[in-house]
Amino acid sequence: MDSLFRKLLSAFVFLTLVCCGGNITPEPEPEPEPTPTPIPEPEPVRYRVQDLSELTLREKIGQMINIRPETLEGTTVPRTGFDAKYKEKFDKYPVGGFTLFAANISSPGQTELFTDNLHAFANYPLLCIDEEGGTVARIARNALFGVIKYESMYSVGSTGNSVEAFMAGQNIGEYLYKYHFDVDFAPVADVFTNPNNKVIGKRAFSSDPNVAAEMSSQFLLGLKDKKVEGCLKHFPGHGDTDTDTHTGYAETLKSWNELLECEMIPFKKGIESGARVIMTAHVAAPNITGDSTPASLSQLMLTEKLRKELGYKGIIITDAIEMGAIAKNYSIGDACLLAIEAGVDILLLPLSLDEVFDTITKAVESGRITEKRIDESVERILQLKRDILKSRGQLAE
Repeated sequence: MDSLFRKLLSAFVFLTLVCCGGNITPEPEPEPEPTPTPIPEPEPVRYRVQDLSELTLREKIGQMINIRPETLEGTTVPRTGFDAKYKEKFDKYPVGGFTLFAANISSPGQTELFTDNLHAFANYPLLCIDEEGGTVARIARNALFGVIKYESMYSVGSTGNSVEAFMAGQNIGEYLYKYHFDVDFAPVADVFTNPNNKVIGKRAFSSDPNVAAEMSSQFLLGLKDKKVEGCLKHFPGHGDTDTDTHTGYAETLKSWNELLECEMIPFKKGIESGARVIMTAHVAAPNITGDSTPASLSQLMLTEKLRKELGYKGIIITDAIEMGAIAKNYSIGDACLLAIEAGVDILLLPLSLDEVFDTITKAVESGRITEKRIDESVERILQLKRDILKSRGQLAE
């Protein structure tokens, strides 16, 4: 009854207030939360790539040279940053690209700053790296980066699932893009057919050429999906040699038809998949060329076989000129001239920039190499740079 009485009393009071003009103030509405002002995405840094007609002969020759950063200063001490004189060195030796090794990479912040500074030089130098996955991985083997690691590409190939290779390319491409690399010297398109091979081994995807072809082409596409260009290596195949071109002479004794039945299968598949860069090995093929000339210096192997017969139209880059197979048998200048005459577009890691620039310049001036031949390579390189920048929304028109 008390409860009923209280309810009736409350109703009576409410009605009395209403009838007498009383006013009940409602609870105030809460103030709406202010809409946060969106923070605009920073504009991407844009880079201009000059037209061929704007370049001097020396600048054209420079586009065909890719070096370690420290080589610009004539030293072997790994460079990981800049000082005021470094730009002056680049103005004297306007190289077209740099390859970074583990010694150039100390931490994520340092790497990002270093690659940004390198890209700021004229004509957007291509930044390259060996990031195959497995034992050859300059970033993944540095614990400070915390990126995904792979036991080997052979283990990826052993799954029999090419999606795994595509995902490996994506994973590696994603962090290479983050740290502003343009070209990954991967995948290894060699076929691991010689158990005595000490240089390739499980860097290759398989001992079966068809598996190696499918895996390497999918890895290539995975990189491209993350806006990084891959590089098929090592033409005409380094998986059946029993010596290492890093230290000296290496050869394959196969005929061209035998290579077509095995080693060329991954390269043909990669070309069909849109490979823009192929690295040639310093491997001799005497049963094809008739002599001990490394493939990287052989017009028959590069122009007649790779370009004309296989239909490859992209960039050919040498393996490192500093490697024993070249350094023990040729001067740097002679090796670079022979490579250009053979059809090479980019000379990788020559140690003496004075010798390279001077030797090639004199060869053009004497008529041994035509400027038209230089122009063919430089146009391929400039176009690759434009295409990479365009895919990233960073090309300044």
